[in-house]
Amino acid sequence: MIPNTLPQSLADNPRIDQWVGILPGGQVALRTGKVELGQGLLTALVQIAAEELDVAIARILLTSGDTVAAPNEGYTAGSRSVELSGGAIRLVCAEVRALMLEAAAARLGCPVRALSVTDGTILRDDAPTGLDYWMLAGSVDLARPASGTAPAKPAAALRIVGTDVPRRDLPEKLGGAPFIQDLDFPGLLHARVLHRPRVGARLAALDAAGALRAGGDAVALVRSGDLVAVIGEREWQVAAAFERLRERARWEGGVTLDAADSEASSLLARPLAPVRIIRQGEAGGEAASHRLEATYSKPYIAHASIAPSCGLARFEHGTLTVWTHSQGVFLLRGAIACALKLAPDSVHVIHHQGAGCYGHNGADDAAFDAAFAAMARPGQTVRVLWTREDELGVAPFGAAMLVKVSTDLDAQGRPLAWTQEIWSPTHAARPGINGAVNLLGAQALEDPPQDPPPVDLSEAAGGGATRNGFSLYDFPQTIAHHFVAENAVRTSSMRGLGAVTNVFAIECFMDELAEAAGMDPVAYRLSLMSDPRARAVIAAAADMSGWGAVMPDGTARGFAFSRYKNFAAYLATVVELKVDEEVRVSRVWCAVDAGRVINPDGARNQIEGGVIQATSWALKEQVRFADGRVASDQWETYPILRFSEVPEIETRILGTPEDPPLGIGEVSQGPVIAAIGNAVAGALGVRLRHLPLTRARIMAALLEE
Repeated sequence: MIPNTLPQSLADNPRIDQWVGILPGGQVALRTGKVELGQGLLTALVQIAAEELDVAIARILLTSGDTVAAPNEGYTAGSRSVELSGGAIRLVCAEVRALMLEAAAARLGCPVRALSVTDGTILRDDAPTGLDYWMLAGSVDLARPASGTAPAKPAAALRIVGTDVPRRDLPEKLGGAPFIQDLDFPGLLHARVLHRPRVGARLAALDAAGALRAGGDAVALVRSGDLVAVIGEREWQVAAAFERLRERARWEGGVTLDAADSEASSLLARPLAPVRIIRQGEAGGEAASHRLEATYSKPYIAHASIAPSCGLARFEHGTLTVWTHSQGVFLLRGAIACALKLAPDSVHVIHHQGAGCYGHNGADDAAFDAAFAAMARPGQTVRVLWTREDELGVAPFGAAMLVKVSTDLDAQGRPLAWTQEIWSPTHAARPGINGAVNLLGAQALEDPPQDPPPVDLSEAAGGGATRNGFSLYDFPQTIAHHFVAENAVRTSSMRGLGAVTNVFAIECFMDELAEAAGMDPVAYRLSLMSDPRARAVIAAAADMSGWGAVMPDGTARGFAFSRYKNFAAYLATVVELKVDEEVRVSRVWCAVDAGRVINPDGARNQIEGGVIQATSWALKEQVRFADGRVASDQWETYPILRFSEVPEIETRILGTPEDPPLGIGEVSQGPVIAAIGNAVAGALGVRLRHLPLTRARIMAALLEE
């Protein structure tokens, strides 16, 4: 049974009418501060509401991510939206249903227990009463704090939750124009904004006259400090002027980047904060038989969204309205207001879906660019669409990380005390983090806001670099966190944060320990694991794949496991691949325990989408630098996995509806990359410890043998 404690979202937004309203015409208003990023969340939230209200899904009108019309739930991040927003909606809707039944019982002069609800219609002893939610709405005051005490449905009574309800957002995506890049308004203006090519660079010279000529004298320039926007009615003229502006702009100073900065090993030379030690468990004092250690790394990676970031804005009658695909509209509102010196209440931010989003990409920056341009054209809506160079070159990157693992072992090869030493810059530089504005354009203004020094997420918030730094295995563990305080490039949240590198290091090292102990990798893991749900997914993944089968030459399988953040979903995986001139992943098996799953098809979509992205990260993706700047700012220089390279994926969901829902959006990445690493080692007989596992790295490793 899931406890009826108030989720944080409901504690922060306690009034029932912030979440639910009974509308005329037989409809129900549902409001959430979380947003759709392609993960199917909004469909899941509607399922939860329809379940607890006992109404048809079609009756529910949903508003999400609107700073005027929706509750403030912070960021949509960390695989916690179903837990937090879904948990709030579940309790609120159960309470609305209870209030409606109480009102009906009072009118009918009968006990509540004699009543039931079918699609919003009140029944008495299963017979119609002539009452429904919409007739009772005027007598039920929803402008009250939620108590959280109304009983939500037990697992056995669920009819909608746990079923494959079709995604609400897909029909428009298949045949319409659903993305922010498609938004249009009468009299729409277009703008492009010149960005600093490297951290700290200053604009020394600008060919404004040449840019105006290139735009056919049909564009205008707006400048504040080092921030310059080109604005015009026709997008192609704005683009022509912008290209001239960018080609002729001369920048001075800032952080110069060279090829060596592309590797995570460069972090060792950066300024570090004092090391932070975190311990879990105490060693028993048993004498060690021997000691093993190894170092793993992941490079900087780009979000590489298929559609470049976009933002629209209009400043009219003292109100700035911004349309964005940001994951945190309320925090973006505060950051824009601070940077442009506006009152937060005068900024209205509305979420609109973008095509691809895996964390803190360029969405917030593009929204600020549009807001900056719109302030110069009151009464007109301005659209900013980033270029591919911007998307791959100046959006925040996923942080490079270096992880050194070491352990003392007993005579049977079991770890006695494990240490995970982590070097990483921040994984948390979204607008609003630590009170900072954290907007690219704002930092270039003539009078920029003063941001505090970078920080990383605390362990209470799931950790940034330390996320999944502890494993779920049964031995004492220590984390030594070296925070890179002054980094060469912008880094921020990327799907999975530090869990990707930590799980890669832990699970590859587990294979190395198993080999040293002369044990099968799955059997070795099970010998160190007491958590029954972890053991179940490990056994299931092995069973699904036929683990232990003899593979043809050049083909190998790798195994890995983790529980995301050690409190979200469990996933164990087996990867099958072939190594020829390069690595080709052919099959992936995943066993997952996510507790109560709201929409199984949506859950599989997230897990399998994560598998594909992890395969791309493991084999291909790395931001590269040259000549002082980012050199991988085109698809030719930043390759990602192609559709023809997507592996066959099989997913088995093991959880039960009696257990609370566990986040799954970021559960795949770490273990799939680790399993790829283990399979490559099996195929080659040589261990590659630094991502991506490209042909060049394979050749270098073989030559070192």
